[in-house]
Formats: sequence, structure tokens, C-alpha cells
Amino acid sequence: MEKSDTIRPGEQTLAIDPATLADAQLAFIGQIASPWSRREDCPKNMREARLRARPAAILIAAPFRPALAGLAAGQFLHVLTWLGQARRDLALQMPRHASQPRGTFALRSPVRPNPIGLHLVRILAIDSAEGRIDIDGIDVLDATAVVDLKPFFETADIPPAGPFFGGSPGGEDA
Repeated sequence: MEKSDTIRPGEQTLAIDPATLADAQLAFIGQIASPWSRREDCPKNMREARLRARPAAILIAAPFRPALAGLAAGQFLHVLTWLGQARRDLALQMPRHASQPRGTFALRSPVRPNPIGLHLVRILAIDSAEGRIDIDGIDVLDATAVVDLKPFFETADIPPAGPFFGGSPGGEDA
């Protein structure tokens, strides 16, 4: 898949392309086994991925498999992926569903300075010895690199309600 250099009306690039910077090192811990091989076929978000009911898997590289201890089927898991085919230089983006451009940090688009994807998945089955985690769905292409896994905890991951926090959370997918 080729990275598109096309900019939609209203979009604006950053002053520097973050892809040209070398200020961090990541260790990819595995990859996604996904039914999606073409960007145009891939779901736009996890809600759509679940509606399509196409299970996927996270394949963890051997050196990282001991870190799977404690994960179990039925548990929710945050998966952080490296969306390496996304462009990285847009400050403003024009979502297809919007009437005006929005800042990259106000969107869930894969186009961002550091194209890290965030996906909340449910573990269907896990084989720690083989490094395979079967999941309920995913919204990334096959062979997408996995950066990290973090368990979902209701006590930490659901925003608190109340006047100090401004009431109920909002937002939308891009």
C-alpha cells in the first residue's frame, strides 16, 4: 500500500515531518493477524470491526511471551499498534464526515505525528506458549506491528463522573 500525499481542502501540514526525526526507539513485540489486506476493506474503527464479526489475532514474538502471564480469555485489552503506512505530517485534517477541518489531536485518525493505534479488544482465547491471542476483531491491516499491550481496568479506564470532571465524556471516531 502506498502512502498518499494528497491533501484534502482545508488540511494543513506540520512545519516538520515527524517521520524525519529520530528521537525515540520502539521495540515491536509482535504483529496483528487480521483479515484485512487492503486499506479500503479495513474497518474505520473498532465498532465497525465488531459489526463485521471477523476475528483476528495478536501474534507475540518469542522473547515477549513471558509477559503474557496473567492475561485471560474474556478480558479486555488495549492494543497499541504502529500504523507505519499512515502519513505523519498533518496538523489539520478534513474528515470525510465533517464540514470543517479539525486538529489531528481531536481525531482518532491514523494520520498523526506518531502513528500509534489504540484498540480495545476482547480476548477470546490465549496460548501464551505460542504467543497467540485470539481477539474479537481489529481495525488494522494484516501484519501491522504491535507496540504494546495493556489490560483494561474499569477502575482506571472509565472516566469518573461528577462536576470536577465535567460530567459525561464525549468524542467521536474519525
